Amino acid sequence: MTAVDQATTRLSVVDPTTGAPVGELAGADREEVARTVAAARAAQPTWAATPAEQRGKYLHAMADALAAAAGELAELNQRETGKLLADCRGGIDAGVGTLRQYAELGPLHRGHSLRGDGLAADYTVTRPRGVVAALTPWNDPVAVAMGLIGAALVTGNTVIHKPSERNPHLGVRLGEVLSSALPADVLLTLTGAGDVGQLLTADDRIDVFAHVGSTATGTAIAAAATATGAHVIRENGGNDALLIDDTVDPAWAAQQAATGCFVNAGQICTSVERVFVHRAIAEQFLDRLVAEARRWGTTQPVVDEAHRDQVHVQVSDAVSDGARLLTGGEIPEGPGAHYPATVLTDCHPTMTVMREETFGPVAPVQVIDSFDQGLHLADDDRYGLAATVLTRRLDRALQAVNTLQVGTVKVNNVFGGAPGGAAQPHRDSGDGFGYGPELLDEMTTTSVVHLEFPGGAEQ
Repeated sequence: MTAVDQATTRLSVVDPTTGAPVGELAGADREEVARTVAAARAAQPTWAATPAEQRGKYLHAMADALAAAAGELAELNQRETGKLLADCRGGIDAGVGTLRQYAELGPLHRGHSLRGDGLAADYTVTRPRGVVAALTPWNDPVAVAMGLIGAALVTGNTVIHKPSERNPHLGVRLGEVLSSALPADVLLTLTGAGDVGQLLTADDRIDVFAHVGSTATGTAIAAAATATGAHVIRENGGNDALLIDDTVDPAWAAQQAATGCFVNAGQICTSVERVFVHRAIAEQFLDRLVAEARRWGTTQPVVDEAHRDQVHVQVSDAVSDGARLLTGGEIPEGPGAHYPATVLTDCHPTMTVMREETFGPVAPVQVIDSFDQGLHLADDDRYGLAATVLTRRLDRALQAVNTLQVGTVKVNNVFGGAPGGAAQPHRDSGDGFGYGPELLDEMTTTSVVHLEFPGGAEQ
């Protein structure tokens, strides 16, 4: 949990598992933000002139440094966010892998060529955009940051990283570890809350804003960028649907739903936020989902008490509006920000728990009478991050792919995905590609070169 004191710009962090203080850090002021942007700007031309192969070697050195500090960083992550230690370590391992992927992909990032008439040809060259401000979240702070930072650096941009104010100690230490493997001022870290973000978005010396976080913040960044001309890449909130038809095993479907709703206390960008299950298997599915939820219990807290209160308000409002609470739904006694895995049924689309991202360990279920009805309800949403379909019928899987206006459609696995994959969020969930080779394109501009032999010259 973090409280921001606007007078002193100090960030106070409390362990959401125990309620014990983690520590305090000073947030950046206006002068520090300006100095940091100037330093990144000054370092960028030399970094851009560094051969791509050498930049790749630097990324491998960053990956080595990150791997060496994994234990320390995982403990900091756990203390600041309540994430399970094994999951913290898994996120760091994923970040190491991402850096190594971009270390190899970056030097291979190239343009295209097109033959013209006779002695003429066209080709394209890519250039770094300049200075990238990477604003990253608390729920998977290392893995997410390594995607944005790695792609930006390997393509010749310098980076200013602003980690979430909910994990500033982790953010500062992460910056120290990574920057130790790089030339000076190529990667810089700024701590702070929304006030620091606003100072960054008002600075026209920043060329790219890469943001992963809430839709409200992402929308504000995109609006500010219209005044500065910065390019914006953003992965924002989601309200991901899980659609379950009548052809699948209800026990297996319940395991999938529990994984999608309860892993990391429901605090994953692509967590399942809405469940639509066919009436033919609904009773068996709900019985097994309740058993799964009781098995999960309160394995980890949500990030802080303020966020837990928001989750509980959505659950309470749904019950007041006619939903049935099958398990969970009560704030436990004791320290920390724990909330139990919760199952609601008899939900309907006008409930806040079905319309907005809960970002907590809650499974709101609506029973449907047909696959087509469920597909319509799943697509009827202002967000467009991801969705999952559980079915044994290929035609229904293809129908979902063609209907759902989301960046990622997953069939028969709530967290499936190939290494190096990319996605393009739709609707209010964001803009631009995140991760994968496509993120290298987002971090660069392209120029077309037309090359022709001069007319009238000797041949």
